[in-house]
Amino acid sequence: QVQLVESGGGLVQAGGSLRLSCAASGRTFSMYNMGWFRQAPGKERVFVAAISVSGAITDYPDSVKGRFTISRDNAKNTVYLQMNNLKPEDTAVYYCAALRGWGKPWPSDYWGQGTQVTVSS
Repeated sequence: QVQLVESGGGLVQAGGSLRLSCAASGRTFSMYNMGWFRQAPGKERVFVAAISVSGAITDYPDSVKGRFTISRDNAKNTVYLQMNNLKPEDTAVYYCAALRGWGKPWPSDYWGQGTQVTVSS
């Protein structure tokens, strides 16, 4: 079992940056590919980023490619999401997840509780 706790959300102006963290408990963290998702009000949860177990492989949708960077520190059981050049449409609750496998539709075994990111124009 993996428990995930996100932090680092907040209010930022358009063009600004935030770094989200997701701390995992459990000895199996380093066995999971990890992902970030987001859910805006009234919309479905969507994929934002994924990173492989070793950190060597990442994936992003076009909407965030070049602006967001996912990374992980297996020694600290933590995965990060660096978000730069934020836009108002990035406003959402951001969730980290322990992925089941690799690839669309990015099924996940475990989810965090989410952290709110609000980008003002």
